[in-house]
Amino acid sequence: MDSGTIITVFDSALRLSIPLLAACLAGLWSERSGVVDIGLEGKMLVAAFAAAAAAAETDSAWIGLAAGIGASVAFALVHGFASISQRGNQIVSGVAINMLAAGLTAIVGNAWYGQGGRTPPLEGPERFREIFLNHSVLVFLALLAVPLTWFLLAKTRFGLRLRAVGENPAAVDTAGISVTGLRYVAVILAGVLCGLAGTDLSVGQSAGFLPNMTAGKGFIALAALIFAKWRAWPALGACFLFGLLDAVAIRLQGIALPGIGEVPVQAIQALPYLMTVILLAGVIGTAIPPRASGVPYVKER
Repeated sequence: MDSGTIITVFDSALRLSIPLLAACLAGLWSERSGVVDIGLEGKMLVAAFAAAAAAAETDSAWIGLAAGIGASVAFALVHGFASISQRGNQIVSGVAINMLAAGLTAIVGNAWYGQGGRTPPLEGPERFREIFLNHSVLVFLALLAVPLTWFLLAKTRFGLRLRAVGENPAAVDTAGISVTGLRYVAVILAGVLCGLAGTDLSVGQSAGFLPNMTAGKGFIALAALIFAKWRAWPALGACFLFGLLDAVAIRLQGIALPGIGEVPVQAIQALPYLMTVILLAGVIGTAIPPRASGVPYVKER
């Protein structure tokens, strides 16, 4: 493999890792506060649809980004209401978000555009174009979110309180700090980042929305979050690893390997998902989530 090919693969890996990275950071914010977020996939999907639809109607990719973030935050607040205010099962709520997003985007998309759930192709100002090193502004926003997330969680009073909520919410409540308020802030931030991830899929990387175009990326982002052990900088490395596997899988399609021959496309496309299973099977070692993760907080009287 020559140097040009290597550069191309790494460039593609970075581009493909961006939706995973934004979604992974979304899960990090939510779960650090004690709210398990299985609904990353659904929020990414509804954001991808809202962004593409808004961009197509307004001829503006930036309005598409705002619509994508708005739709994702709305779904995040639904999850927050069920999980925080109503103290419902967070796993069930997240699964419901995923199912609702998959059905709603397909039905609304088909009703509006009559193209099997697809939005019209995006062109010109309706898409985010490359601004530097063949990457759009969304790539740099997602990369900027990594040090920002690390700094806010590790170096600020707000981050200390939010992490404490995920470990010992009763102690935070005793100190007079609102557990509910902090968890809602974390859930909203997760919605913003999922909105960025979904917008990048449909308005950045692609030229429109396709039904179920997230294709399990939300779940891979969750795997990357566990692989990174709920830390920002390792999350960047984990997501780039998955992006690299995806880029290599695309590169290997139609190529005959020595002694093996041409590998079926389906087997190559399964590489990122196979790696997810391997990592979750224990290769990463013990990954301990925040102690209050998934546990609704009931205020003691």
